Amino acid sequence: MKEFNYQIKPITIDDLKNLQNISRETFKATFDPYTAPDDMAKFLRDNYADKKLTNELNNPDSQFFFLVIDSEIAGYLKVNQGSAQTETMDNDHFELERIYLRQKFQHQGLGKILLDYAQELARKAGKKYLWLGVYEKNLPAQKFYAKNGFKRFSQHVYPVGDDPQVDYLLKKAL
Repeated sequence: MKEFNYQIKPITIDDLKNLQNISRETFKATFDPYTAPDDMAKFLRDNYADKKLTNELNNPDSQFFFLVIDSEIAGYLKVNQGSAQTETMDNDHFELERIYLRQKFQHQGLGKILLDYAQELARKAGKKYLWLGVYEKNLPAQKFYAKNGFKRFSQHVYPVGDDPQVDYLLKKAL
């Protein structure tokens, strides 16, 4: 794995536009091959709208972090606990909702840096499990999480626009 001079920094409301831009860029790059253009446009508009992201950033049970490499934002992490989790889970669960890396930063070990950071946050919060959802057709992500000890325990529908896509739910004991 290549050595990086990196920084993981909390995202604040002042970072809204950067978060919005990188969210749209990374989601579209990852899921465009599987999603109709109208559904993608609707999802990017609605899910990363100013008001929705502002509410997520202001939720005390959610945390966002940028991964910065040599002063450039490489990607970001979002984690949730308590009522911010996207599924009802026991109180000993901690959700890794998003790890997104810009394309030029993928396949260099940076996802593992963010995953390790999420695990550290979950442990510090006293949680027993880290869980996440991963798109059923996103095989590279599924392999990454399996390699890092995650096992499938359920699934749910994740609407992208009007397309009811299926996410596998994975978890790992900490």
